[in-house]
Amino acid sequence: MRPAQITAIEGIERSLAEQRFDRSLVQMATGAGKTYTAVTECYRLLKHGGFTRVLFLVDRNNLADQTLAEFQNYRTPGDGRRFTELYNVDKLTSAGKLASSSVVISTIQRVYKVLAGDTAPEGDDPGLDGYVPDAPVTVVYNAGMPPETFDLVIVDEAHRSIYGVWRGVLEYFDAHIVGLTATPGKQTFGFFRQNLVSEYTYPQSVADNVNVDFDLYRIKTQISSQGSKIDAGTVVPKVDRRTRVQRLETLDEDLEYTHKQLDRAVTATSQIRLVLEAFRDKLFTEIFPGRHTVPKTLIFCKDDAHAEEVVTTVREVFGKGNDFAAKITYSARDPRSRSASPCMRSSGRPWW
Repeated sequence: MRPAQITAIEGIERSLAEQRFDRSLVQMATGAGKTYTAVTECYRLLKHGGFTRVLFLVDRNNLADQTLAEFQNYRTPGDGRRFTELYNVDKLTSAGKLASSSVVISTIQRVYKVLAGDTAPEGDDPGLDGYVPDAPVTVVYNAGMPPETFDLVIVDEAHRSIYGVWRGVLEYFDAHIVGLTATPGKQTFGFFRQNLVSEYTYPQSVADNVNVDFDLYRIKTQISSQGSKIDAGTVVPKVDRRTRVQRLETLDEDLEYTHKQLDRAVTATSQIRLVLEAFRDKLFTEIFPGRHTVPKTLIFCKDDAHAEEVVTTVREVFGKGNDFAAKITYSARDPRSRSASPCMRSSGRPWW
């Protein structure tokens, strides 16, 4: 293990031993081995700490498969057997499966669903795993999953959706909570009682040759910086974001929009094309001088409709077909294998 991983484990165990805090925060740069550290900690506590069951919360359900693979591939100290040869590791589907599980992997939405008495589906379900309620959830006692079910709760990507509306799910369990994140914010520190047990920043990981450095190449347009206005009387297409059905409508009055509304309330196709053309034209001269083929490129989009527009425009700008640019979302067929292919692709997150 790397020194930063050992420091994180020592910090968690020191916090557990002192019992001054019920929560511990590990800040570790992306790519430095947070999940491997967490799996090692699970093994140590199950083997030597008297722990019997751990809840491992992931941010998205497709990450549950990656986390499960980490447990399956982990070789334990001593005889070198795999973690899953010694302890059962399962994804959460119902409270009834908990009896034989030493590690349970789930999203917080699925835990809430099971606590409410329902069964969580095994496959990806964007309507469930991406669900954010309008108000904080209320959790009531569930005999199938009582508060003492878990000895430890590990929250991966702890800077995300564990506060506010979902906080009641975490506070339902009578267990120590360990948060893993590369980018803790004020809310993160507040939730974890300021108990930062280890810190390993991105610059430190670069200095240690754990991660590589990066260059920032910024492409700005007037619209992306300042927004714009569509004049009254203009005929504009209005698109249903769910069905993609388009209808034409004449604006009765001027429509002003800010840069924050761009690609959400308003899509400026010419602006998308301009950015992609700038990327194409500078790719082999300024961004990657000396290269002759387009490297694997991720374009993070704001939603599914935005991703559709970007993928279509990429193919047009580069003069390529469907295999060159693909949209990878929950709805894509076999998204994991497609995301591994060496092509440009888009996903449902901000792209600049």
